[in-house]
Amino acid sequence: MSKEDRQMLDEARKHFIYSLAETMDLYGVTPSIGRLYATMFFQDRPMNLDEMRKSLGMSKTSMSTGVRKLMEIDMVKKVWQKGVRKDLYEAEKDFYETFVDFFCAKWQQEVNLNEQAVAKTKASLLSLLENPNISEAVKEEAHRDLKKMQEAESYYIWLQELLLQCKSGKIFEWLPKPTLKR
Repeated sequence: MSKEDRQMLDEARKHFIYSLAETMDLYGVTPSIGRLYATMFFQDRPMNLDEMRKSLGMSKTSMSTGVRKLMEIDMVKKVWQKGVRKDLYEAEKDFYETFVDFFCAKWQQEVNLNEQAVAKTKASLLSLLENPNISEAVKEEAHRDLKKMQEAESYYIWLQELLLQCKSGKIFEWLPKPTLKR
């Protein structure tokens, strides 16, 4: 491929790379790591850190940090190739798989964090209600708060079910992946 052809191809890809980087920023992934993922996405072969650094003009340390972050959220995986000594990495190209992995991890964190908070809050509220020295006004508020905690619990049960449906792939029975027209 000529240098001019390569430049035209890179220019065509640039719009998607920057758009994807900005989109990932919405979900807490820095734009530079988003650009790294998008650059790897267009590769038809695994890349090593030196190739990534050269492609993006960033330091090897930044590439290593970025790859580690992308591996944590299952958007990049380490691969092995016979005869290659350097670590190689490949981007997950299935956006559906990436969506499920990324959001399930975030939703699971939310469920874990908030289920504990709901349980502790309920225990504190029930303790208040059992205290004979607490005013009726506070007890009324505590009853209302308990109802709110039950509603929150209901949501986290629903979210846990959504997680299971996503992880199992059953979500795609309810909301099928579109068929590509070629």
